[in-house]
Amino acid sequence: MNEVITLYDLQKRIKTALDKAFTGKVWIKAEISAIKANYSGHCYLDLVDKDGSDGKVRSKAQAIIWNSSWRIIEPYFRSTTGSGLSSGMNILIKVQVQYSELYGLSLIVDEIDPSFTVGEMELQRQRTIARLREEGMFDMNRTLPLPVLPRRFAVVSSETAAGYRDFIRHLQGNEYGFTFHTTLFPAPMQGNEAPEGIIAAMDAISASETFSEGLFDAVLVLRGGGSALDLACFDDYGLAANIAQFPLPVMVAVGHDQDYHLCDMVACVSVKTPTALADYLVDIFCVEDAQITSLSTRLSLAMGNKFSAAEAALEALRQRIASGCEKRRVEEEHRISLLEQRVLKGNPLALLQSGCCYAEVSGKKVSAAAALAEGSDVRFIFKDGYAECSVKKIVTTKL
Repeated sequence: MNEVITLYDLQKRIKTALDKAFTGKVWIKAEISAIKANYSGHCYLDLVDKDGSDGKVRSKAQAIIWNSSWRIIEPYFRSTTGSGLSSGMNILIKVQVQYSELYGLSLIVDEIDPSFTVGEMELQRQRTIARLREEGMFDMNRTLPLPVLPRRFAVVSSETAAGYRDFIRHLQGNEYGFTFHTTLFPAPMQGNEAPEGIIAAMDAISASETFSEGLFDAVLVLRGGGSALDLACFDDYGLAANIAQFPLPVMVAVGHDQDYHLCDMVACVSVKTPTALADYLVDIFCVEDAQITSLSTRLSLAMGNKFSAAEAALEALRQRIASGCEKRRVEEEHRISLLEQRVLKGNPLALLQSGCCYAEVSGKKVSAAAALAEGSDVRFIFKDGYAECSVKKIVTTKL
């Protein structure tokens, strides 16, 4: 029969073996699956190590940061990375391996390297960028046309976030009086739950009646500033892929000027802050308004020039007509004068006034002596009367 020992003896042997194997402190890489700082000031970590191929957990361990160390480690880590330790974070820690017959294996944390955590995040980010490019999603949303004057937006943000309130105040209170319509779809905007929450909000947008009626011009994803780790959720592959494939243009305004995330890269439009996005939308209308004003001015000038040219042409035509009419009047007056002279010259009364007389026989004008006969009665009409005579003799002469 094999040797039989007590559980305590087994644990004692394991402790002895571990104490010999780990005489000093070691650096290990792990992911935090849970973290809790209790009332005593100690911090307890659940650590996991996942398989790189399928992401399955292949190892677990518990770690402890004693109060005396936690008071130093936590502020240093937060000031370096901009965020506190949290679940889902990859860390590089210096530990003392400790084994207790009663409590089992524990890792006593002596130091945490914050630069490793930031570096791991950037490495994962680059892998995600490469994956999105390989899958053809990187530029998909940018190919969607943004309306010339976008003014109806589905907004994904936290209702209590300062960035969202600043955006609404800046957009709706613009000094030009442009009107915009926004509908909020609330979502958590930081932490591990943010990617799924934002995706759920976008699903709610696509399921809304307003979306089905085609009344949204774009989707806006808004969050104000934060630390690098606070904003790490916007480098999530699932969220970036959802934005890239969304059927409406997505406009992202997340973080401060120095931040640029995967969501920014795949979005149709990306600006640095929610206030900057409000300015961007208002500027679209300002540019259009300026173009309309310029076009109106040009049209007014063109019409003014056209009217001036038409007035000049009309004045020239008026002068031509007036000149033509005056010429025609003078010509007609001259013609009438000549006609009047001709009429006056052939008027019998005019002849009588000059001392001539007018002869007629039986009411008919007689203009030659040969037209008379001896004994015929002739009436001679003078300017002051007439005389009736009888022809005694007719003598004709040749002129």
